[in-house]
Amino acid sequence: MAKLIELHAVHSAGDMLITFALASTIFFSVPTDEARGRVALYLAVTMAPFILLAPVIGPLLDRVPHGRRAAMAGALLARGMLALVIASAVVTGGLELYPAALGVMVCSKAYNIVRAAVVPRLLPPRISLVKANARITLTGLLSAGAMAPVGLALNAIGERWPLYAACAITVVGALMSFRLPGRVDLAKGERTAHLAELAEVRSGQGGAESQRGGFLPKVGDSPVLKALVANASLRALSGFLLFFMAFLLRGEPLPGLSAALSLGLVGVAAGVGNGLGNVLGNWLRERSPELILLVVLVVAVGTTVTATVSYLAVTVIAVCAAAGVCQALGKLALDALVQRDVPEVVRTSAFARSETTLQMSWVLGGAIGISLPLVGPLGMGVAAVLVLLGAGLSVRGLLATARRGSPHPRVR
Repeated sequence: MAKLIELHAVHSAGDMLITFALASTIFFSVPTDEARGRVALYLAVTMAPFILLAPVIGPLLDRVPHGRRAAMAGALLARGMLALVIASAVVTGGLELYPAALGVMVCSKAYNIVRAAVVPRLLPPRISLVKANARITLTGLLSAGAMAPVGLALNAIGERWPLYAACAITVVGALMSFRLPGRVDLAKGERTAHLAELAEVRSGQGGAESQRGGFLPKVGDSPVLKALVANASLRALSGFLLFFMAFLLRGEPLPGLSAALSLGLVGVAAGVGNGLGNVLGNWLRERSPELILLVVLVVAVGTTVTATVSYLAVTVIAVCAAAGVCQALGKLALDALVQRDVPEVVRTSAFARSETTLQMSWVLGGAIGISLPLVGPLGMGVAAVLVLLGAGLSVRGLLATARRGSPHPRVR
C-alpha cells in the first residue's frame, strides 16, 4: 500500500503541472469572452468523445486484467508523451491542444480506474477501505499542492517548462508502477460489468453472489447505483462552480472584495475543503458509506440554498468549501461501496463505468456554468438545483440501506 501511495503522489504531481499549463493557456492568458469560447470548445471536445468512450474504456481495461501494473505504467507514459504534444501547441494555442488535453484526461482516468481496483488487493490488516482511499487521495492532494509553486517557477522560465517537467515525472511514475507486488496482476475469473448489473448489487451480498455468477434482482435497492447518482450530482456541482465562479469573479468580485482576492479565496476554500474531506474520510472510517453520503448531500443542499437566498462573500466561500468536502467524502464512500459490494470479477469494469459517469457529470456541470449569465444569485440557485436533483434520486435508497445496516460496518 505504501508503494501505491508513493506512485499516486507522483501521478498527482504530474497532473498538477499539466493542469497548471492548460489553465494558463486556455483561461488566464485571454480576455473573459474569448476565454469562455476556449473553455466551451475544450468541454465540447472533452465530452463528445467521452460519451463514445464510456462503453469502451471498461472493456479495454478488462482485456488486460493480468497486467494492471503495465496498464498503469502505460497510462502514465501516454500522458507524458501527450504533455510534449501540448508543449508544442501551448504557445500558439493551436487546435491540437484540445485532443491532446482529452488524451491526457482519458489516460488519467484509466490510471485512476486501475488504481482503485488495485486497492483491495493491497489493503493491510485492520485498515478499512475508506481509510485507505482517504490516505491515497490526501497524499495526492499534498503532492499536487507542493508542486504548484514549482509549476509557477517553471512557468516563469517558459510556458512549455511545466509540461517538460510533467513528462519527466510521468516517466518516473511508469517505472514505479512495477514496484507494486505481483499479486495486483492476478485477476482469475474477472469479467465485464454493466450499469444495469451494478443496479442489481445489494449491500453486503456481492461476494456471495459472485460465487454463483449472478446478482440479486432488486434494482431499486442498490446502494452502489444510488451512491453513483449522488456523486454525479456532487461532481456536476464541482464542475459548475469551477467554471461559473472563475468567469463571474473576473468581472464581478464578491461583495466587498477585489477580483484577485475573490478568486483566491474561493480557490483556497475549494482546495482546503477537498483536503478536509479526505481527512474526515480517514476519521470516519467506522461509519457506513451510505450514512456519509446522506450527510454530504444535506450539507451541499444547505449551503447552496443559503447562498441563493443570501448571496454574500461568506456564503459563497462556504459553498465552495462545502463542495470540496462533499465531493471528496462522496467519492471515498462510492469507492468503498464498489470495493465492498461489487464482486471482484467485475470490479475493474465497475470502476471504469463509475469514473466515466462522474467525468461526464463534471463536464455537464462545467458546460452549464459557462453558458449561464454571470449573475451570482442565479448561479447559486442553479447549483442548488443540481444537488437537489441528485439528492431526490438517491436519498430514499441510501436511507433505506443505512437503516437496514450492513454486514460490513467498517467497509473492510
